[in-house]
Amino acid sequence: MPSVVSKYVDDTIQKYSIPKEKLSQGVLGLAILLYGCKIGYPYLQKACSRTNTKKSKKVYRINSNGELSGCSDSDEERRMNNNNNKLAVPNGNVSELPNGKKNGVPKAPVKIKEQGSVPGVNKEFLLQLQKLVKIMIPGAWSTEGALLAIHTLTLITRTFMSIYVATMEGKMVKFIVQRDIRNFSIMLLKWLGVALPATFLNSMIRYLENKLALQFRSRLVNHAYGLYFKDQTYYRVSNMDGRVENADHRLTDDITAFTSSIAHLYSHLTKPLFDCALIGLALAHSTKKMGAAIIPGPVLAIAVISCTAQILRVLSPKFGALVAEEADRKAYLRSIHSRVITNAEEIAFYGGHKVELTHLEAAYQSLVSHKNTIFMQRLWYVVLEQFLMKYVWSGTGMIMISLPIIAGSRMPGGADSVSDRTQYLTTARNLLVNGADAVERLMSSYKEVVELAGYTSRVGAMFDVFEEVSEGKYKKTTVNSIKQWSTTPSLQYDSNGQLLVKGIIRNSPDGSISLKDVPIVTPNGDVVIPSLTLTMKPGNHLLITGPNGCGKSSLFRVLSGLWPVYAGELQRPLNCSMFYIPQRPYMTLGSLREQVIYPDSVSDMKKKGLSDTDLEKCLARVSLAHLVTREGGWDAAADWKDVLSGGEKQRMAVARLFYHKPAFALLDECTSAVSIDVESNMYQAAKDAGITLLTITHRPSLWKFHTQLLQFDGQGGWKLTDLTDEQKTSESL
Repeated sequence: MPSVVSKYVDDTIQKYSIPKEKLSQGVLGLAILLYGCKIGYPYLQKACSRTNTKKSKKVYRINSNGELSGCSDSDEERRMNNNNNKLAVPNGNVSELPNGKKNGVPKAPVKIKEQGSVPGVNKEFLLQLQKLVKIMIPGAWSTEGALLAIHTLTLITRTFMSIYVATMEGKMVKFIVQRDIRNFSIMLLKWLGVALPATFLNSMIRYLENKLALQFRSRLVNHAYGLYFKDQTYYRVSNMDGRVENADHRLTDDITAFTSSIAHLYSHLTKPLFDCALIGLALAHSTKKMGAAIIPGPVLAIAVISCTAQILRVLSPKFGALVAEEADRKAYLRSIHSRVITNAEEIAFYGGHKVELTHLEAAYQSLVSHKNTIFMQRLWYVVLEQFLMKYVWSGTGMIMISLPIIAGSRMPGGADSVSDRTQYLTTARNLLVNGADAVERLMSSYKEVVELAGYTSRVGAMFDVFEEVSEGKYKKTTVNSIKQWSTTPSLQYDSNGQLLVKGIIRNSPDGSISLKDVPIVTPNGDVVIPSLTLTMKPGNHLLITGPNGCGKSSLFRVLSGLWPVYAGELQRPLNCSMFYIPQRPYMTLGSLREQVIYPDSVSDMKKKGLSDTDLEKCLARVSLAHLVTREGGWDAAADWKDVLSGGEKQRMAVARLFYHKPAFALLDECTSAVSIDVESNMYQAAKDAGITLLTITHRPSLWKFHTQLLQFDGQGGWKLTDLTDEQKTSESL
């Protein structure tokens, strides 16, 4: 191909009588001009887009009709200057309360999705990567540090091996040209002898890469699990915070992809760098032996590689954002499958398989569409990449290895001279092939670095959210209405419209639980009860009633610490033990013994000095003593959520109450599937055990076991009264 182009250029020059010097200068000037345009165009584009952004930047406000309207910065500044009495809020929302006062409250519920930065190779990526590397490699003398050192040494050894093999092949060709059978046979045996350690090194590199990825994953998983199960983060991250969706996908697939990517990228960056450095020195030494100048070849190679890098950098798609979006869509598809599995019985009863199938197909088609977009982006990028790296670089390599032969100071002549040039050409060609492969891996690794930025963004963001949530810092799309602000003045919001946790939690001196002006607020920001004040002393059993959605279960979540105290004061005894039993108890994995002692382990049970006999007494109190014989003993393991009936599962949960013997029991419709006689026996046994009961129920038969009644009206109001003997024996309100 180059010879055809050269012949065509020579014919053109002769036909139009163009001096070769002028043609060369014109081609060179055109190349410099095009290269300058390539470099300057992105900066010019950024400057133009920055100007347009400043001109078109708008601040969104709520107009009098409760609709979003936009105005420019200059309009907003004039309006704010003319209305100095109005409170400026970050999103520019200004509304008027019924009392005539101004407040930064939207008149209508508005949901604004927080936009995150697009993952890419930037300062944020480097900071996140540095933080994750410190977790994966805690020290130079750690297991990961030792593996990394061995891996690096193996890569360096493999580079020296490549140079040695290339030199041997050059000598073999020289002996072939000289027809030296004896030396050729010796070199061939040496070459075969080197093949075994070379193949071992190749396999060792892959082994250490996989081992390193697994070790990195173990470190990150252990760190992630520590954060995830700290201070009930596993609950808060999905219920109180909205930044991490499908945490299970990030804890499994994203961490695996990140660690595999970074371990693979280390090999693909380190070895090519060693190859380039050492092969460059070897080529310089061979060129010097031929009596040619050392500088022209490397200068030409650097110029071509730099131009290739600039072109690929400018035209490279945003693979980091594409990979992050792909991970999001995979996680969403996985969550749809999990939802179907979790709610299979309800879906089957309703016959809702068509609706669920529609959701699954929509999620899958969304993933397929995005992957097709990625494939198309990679198609054109790989076409350009292969053209530059395969054909442009091959032509450059031919020029580089030909310069020492053509312009060398050693005069041609004799068989030795021909064999030496042949040896040089073969050695240089093999070294150049290895060097070009190393540079190509360096260039193509930019795409992998960008993809790594996507994984780093998701894993790093997950750790940041876990840490903030454990400290009580939540960010979630909230719906705040004017009613909530006016009826709950104690609530405070930050500049982003997020609720601030300003409540106080103190230790109770007398062992009671008390709330003083504590609002009950859902994770979405809905105020269920503007202010609640009550005191629950040990021995005073509280019955809670009210319509659905009035805040009964929400009160338990606040008392248990699942939901924060946004205002007011909550007093609880130091190390107060509360045990919550929901309507649908959770059955853990394990033996029958572990169902009773949950969440304790068998070792915890032994530390308490309890035995299986004590557990039998707990089961007897809830009329489940026959389970031990029926299921085959305490060590019997089964899928207990399917083995036990609804009533048995509720009674098992109450058996746990007798095992743990807490000070307060939070009972949320926990005996709805239990017969009245067994239910009465369990409640009486709990009172006899000194457990203070806080019960949510619609059964009048349980009123006789309580001393106080807390009634919610569903409109934010409440009433606390003492239960009279007449009410306890009554069958209705």
